[in-house]
Amino acid sequence: MAEKNVAEILNSNPLLQEIQLKGWVRTFRSNRFIALNDGSTINNIQCVIDFENTPEEILKRINTGAAIALKGILAESQGRGQSVEIQVSEIEILGDSNPDEYPIQPKKHSFEFLRENAHLRMRTNTFSAVMRVRSKLSFAVHKYFQENGFNYVNTPIITGSDAEGAGEMFRVTNFEDNKAPVTEDGKIDYSKDFFGKETNLTVSGQLEAETFAMSLGKAYTFGPTFRAENSNTTRHLAEFWMIEPEVAFMDLSGNMDLAEDFIKSVINDVLNTCKDDLAFLDQRLTQEEKSKPQAQRSEMSLLEKLKFVVDNNFKRVSYTEAIDILRNSKPNKKKKFQFPINEWGADLQSEHERFLVEKHFKCPVILFDYPANIKAFYMRLNDDGKTVRAMDVLFPGIGEIVGGSQREERYDVLVEKMKALDIPEEELWWYLDLRKFGTAVHSGFGLGFERLVQFATGMNNIRDVIPFPRTPQNADF
Repeated sequence: MAEKNVAEILNSNPLLQEIQLKGWVRTFRSNRFIALNDGSTINNIQCVIDFENTPEEILKRINTGAAIALKGILAESQGRGQSVEIQVSEIEILGDSNPDEYPIQPKKHSFEFLRENAHLRMRTNTFSAVMRVRSKLSFAVHKYFQENGFNYVNTPIITGSDAEGAGEMFRVTNFEDNKAPVTEDGKIDYSKDFFGKETNLTVSGQLEAETFAMSLGKAYTFGPTFRAENSNTTRHLAEFWMIEPEVAFMDLSGNMDLAEDFIKSVINDVLNTCKDDLAFLDQRLTQEEKSKPQAQRSEMSLLEKLKFVVDNNFKRVSYTEAIDILRNSKPNKKKKFQFPINEWGADLQSEHERFLVEKHFKCPVILFDYPANIKAFYMRLNDDGKTVRAMDVLFPGIGEIVGGSQREERYDVLVEKMKALDIPEEELWWYLDLRKFGTAVHSGFGLGFERLVQFATGMNNIRDVIPFPRTPQNADF
């Protein structure tokens, strides 16, 4: 007798066959009906036991959270809510669960409570669905790049450079507490540290990925990145995953094409492979929206947002045009924006990005040609001397989801930009070498994976789309 999981049983529906199954008890009612789940699907399967012939000591151990193994016949269900059920002939308790101590009871729990029990929260419907979608999205990312000729690159986690110039990095050192050697001027002497220089956890694999693109043509990274930003918002994590493709001989227009095609592909993948989970998450979000004031409710359901991205062409708009639209918009004129738009050069906020997507263009938007002084040093300077060939992809509900650019391929221009920002040439000598030996137009972008999972699942807090969130004052599990 082959052992099957719940998803296989519900999909194949082999009525009147003997079934062998293992899983965890979600609920047990009337000393007869077990709702069993094994993580393969959001759906439970009902298992009906003969309580009159089941030993009392076994019945007492069938508690929420207990792991059990059972055998039985799959039959058409006589009750509501399910089409089939297992009529149990044998049951074995594999692992007990004390009902007085098990925290994940069959009732509504706050997300804050579940974060405190992150090791068990995947046993709830919401988090099991989110993590299955995350898994499928991760596979879809690799599938897309592998099928399109990209080479997967494992870029360093420990780095001596700050790719973003933000300075919010976690330091890596082998010095003992309070015993770091110092130089004559009293500064820490990193030349005596493990790596012989100051090192940190990476905020991006982009610069290293560029070296591969300029050798292999197409490369992408998909790995952990870190930012020591002391922020407790729903949008920030100290540890998160980044997707960063880099392509040689590709300009900004090609970069926008790649970003649009990539995002549509991976979202379409999860729409096809996670139907049950997305249906549940769609319903969950709809109920959540009902509790909000009318003015704060989203106009689209989760599934509508996903199809909105897949089914629409992304509108391409210059930053300058976007500023004109925002400056003359009703919310700006009526002072409804929290951050009013008064002049060219403003750094756009989520409220502005969402207005462009949801109200003005009513489709995903790609903004390009941003002011140079609000973008990173490695972005290609335009001929006007004040804008760079940067691009951001904007989505409904969250605003920016992708940030990228055509990279500055001209050695002299890049050196001047680094000098203006006090970035030492000796720190990035190898990056400058790419501009000295066979330089060429090249482009790429970065996509925070958790931001993508948030969009695909409708979760409001980024801490709820990563298995074990790392945030200020929190490194449990």
